[in-house]
Amino acid sequence: MDKISFIRLWDIYRGLLTPTQQEITDLYFNLDLTLSEIADEKGITRQGASECLRTCKKQLEEYEERLHIAQKLNETEKKAEDWAERFKAAHPEFSGEVDELKNMLRR
Repeated sequence: MDKISFIRLWDIYRGLLTPTQQEITDLYFNLDLTLSEIADEKGITRQGASECLRTCKKQLEEYEERLHIAQKLNETEKKAEDWAERFKAAHPEFSGEVDELKNMLRR
């Protein structure tokens, strides 16, 4: 799983992780701390930090396999973008507003 995919799943499912798992994954993916830095921060071994990240990735993938929330969000975003392009072609006078809407969807 690449970093962007992981962060997407983390955004969706992080509430299902333990507080410690949430903190370690946040430190690694959002704050860009190394495994050694995380180990020092949390008072654990580098191997413990690595194992926690590996376990979290697996859990997040399993949640997505069962619930498909990220997949549904991706499909909805694609449909919204397709609709926006069709609307923009039919109503060029609203091009600016449509582009603004598409930018909001990407955030």
